Amino acid sequence: MLFNSFAFAIFLPIVFILYWFMPHKYRWFFLLISSYYFYMSWNPTYIILIFGTTVISYLAAIGIENTMNQMTKRLFLIGVVIVSLGTLFVFKYLNFCLVSLGELLKVFSIQWSPFTLDLLLPVGISFYTFQTMSYVIDVYRGETKAEKHFGYYATFISFFPQLVAGPIERTNSLLPQIQREQKFIYEKASDGLKLMLWGYYKKIVVADTIASYVDQVYDNLNDYKGFSLVVVIFLFSIQIYCDFSGYSDIAIGTAKLLGIDLMKNFDVPYLSRSVREFWKRWHISLSTWFRDYVYISLGGNRCSQFKHSLNLMITFLASGIWHGANWTYVVWGGIHGAAQILENTFDIPIRKIKQKKIGQFLAWLMVFVFCNMAWGFFRAQSISDAIYIFKNLFAGIWNPVSYFVNGFNALGISRWVLIYLSLLIGILILIDIVWYKYDVIALLGRSNILVRWSCYIIIALLVVLFSQKGVATEFVYFQF
Repeated sequence: MLFNSFAFAIFLPIVFILYWFMPHKYRWFFLLISSYYFYMSWNPTYIILIFGTTVISYLAAIGIENTMNQMTKRLFLIGVVIVSLGTLFVFKYLNFCLVSLGELLKVFSIQWSPFTLDLLLPVGISFYTFQTMSYVIDVYRGETKAEKHFGYYATFISFFPQLVAGPIERTNSLLPQIQREQKFIYEKASDGLKLMLWGYYKKIVVADTIASYVDQVYDNLNDYKGFSLVVVIFLFSIQIYCDFSGYSDIAIGTAKLLGIDLMKNFDVPYLSRSVREFWKRWHISLSTWFRDYVYISLGGNRCSQFKHSLNLMITFLASGIWHGANWTYVVWGGIHGAAQILENTFDIPIRKIKQKKIGQFLAWLMVFVFCNMAWGFFRAQSISDAIYIFKNLFAGIWNPVSYFVNGFNALGISRWVLIYLSLLIGILILIDIVWYKYDVIALLGRSNILVRWSCYIIIALLVVLFSQKGVATEFVYFQF
């Protein structure tokens, strides 16, 4: 069930009404059943995976807490990690590894045709797998108590607003909210609806509109050269941001309707002035997960400079492969890791440059261009496709007028379409700039009623007008 589907438009109001009319002691069960129904609307069979992962991690955490033997604790932890990552590997990476092995053997003149499994990737498996692992690791570290109530814990793992694409919640944040009685607060519910509306604008109006131009190029890459590739790289940067942050806004807003707060997952990342800052603002729940459970476990920065750089690179390579079974994601992660290593190496001169306003602007521009270029690897279907893009970005640039005009014409972007796209993206940029310093939701709440409701109505009309009747496009991160 997609957030932007007609089915969800029926599902959410029913859940909302029944949830608040229901006594507190039954709410966890209602949320659990609703969440399982929500997930089963994609593929009923794969509910077994969530339930199995939930049972194993629940029992392992209790086992860790109830034993005093350190080796036994470690065995429980290792068992959960093996089961969780093993399941993820079979469904997401096995075919990739077999095909890659076959290609490697060809280099040594060994002909081997690998078998592959015809498995449908379970939606959200990367997200709920990491959530169960973080829970057991926290119990092992003594940072949280094992939850004895299986129903509460199962609801925590499967909570439908963030089940499919995050945010990846931590035990000490979400689980207590499920346990305690929630009081309906009008202001919180109102803020949730506003956040959902903005999320729908980003997904339906901006991301889905841009997607058609991005897909037409990446699906027929050899037909395009020059400025059209530059435009599409930029458009994909906007698309993936609006698509994923839009999902997060809808998820967080939906949870607020039920009285529950989820962590912020995006914080205007494209205004960052360093790659390190970008990762503090982009997919925050994932970047903090890798920081806490991979980077720090490897030693973090409390080691030699070489070991620190190695820890960063390993963390970002792991983050890259988390996104999908393709070498393009590994390269994308490695590029970001290398950029952070360079920032650390030249930290002092970079700080001096950013002391002046022109230096801050240049730092922002370099980070923005870098992130856009890195997305070229992320979106490409293969390394060779990515190389083609970067080899042909500036084809024909020696004739600037023709370079720009032909680039737009190849994409079918006329003058009026360019104005129209610029307007949609311009609204996004304007709101993000304001959001960089202020809470836009709170700001609107304090504004004049005419201004406030004009904004709501305009955004809502745009969402309705841009919605494709009978069609609900998937969110990009569902494939991860």
